[in-house]
Amino acid sequence: MPAGAGHYAFPATGLKYVPRIASACRGTQAWHMKFWDSSAIIPLLVREPASGWACALYAGDMTVVVAWTAHIECASAIARRALGESLTTDETRKAHHRLAALAREWIEILPTDRLKQEAVRMVSVHELRTLDSVQLSSAVIAANTRPDLLPFVTSDQVLAEAAEKQGFPVVRPSRT
Repeated sequence: MPAGAGHYAFPATGLKYVPRIASACRGTQAWHMKFWDSSAIIPLLVREPASGWACALYAGDMTVVVAWTAHIECASAIARRALGESLTTDETRKAHHRLAALAREWIEILPTDRLKQEAVRMVSVHELRTLDSVQLSSAVIAANTRPDLLPFVTSDQVLAEAAEKQGFPVVRPSRT
């Protein structure tokens, strides 16, 4: 994905997802594209227990898809940590720079009537908060009827369960 590629509303006939097979030694399947929930992006920005997992996973991604709210949610998480004094001024500045760099590379699913309708449907089917329904609905739109081909990356347990029920392969930190 070229720098600044960024903001797309996927048409109904949308993207073609072509899975690529990872090395036979690993015996796993890798995808060209993954949907990243904000909860999985935060560890890329500030040091926390899931940072190693998130960095390793992100390093292997060719294309990252996010909801249009991702930048705002991540900026809010950084601000909460800074206001709570768990981040220094320098760490806060670096986190915002990392967020800006990531945002230049990812593809955002923009707000549309279809997204709004899908988010309303999600809150009636799953016990999701509003922004989580926007995240999952964005992934549904990006998947274009094939959620089985778009991994959903999240650290949020409730959102992970809802994504699995929608047919997404969910990638999350191991609970060891």
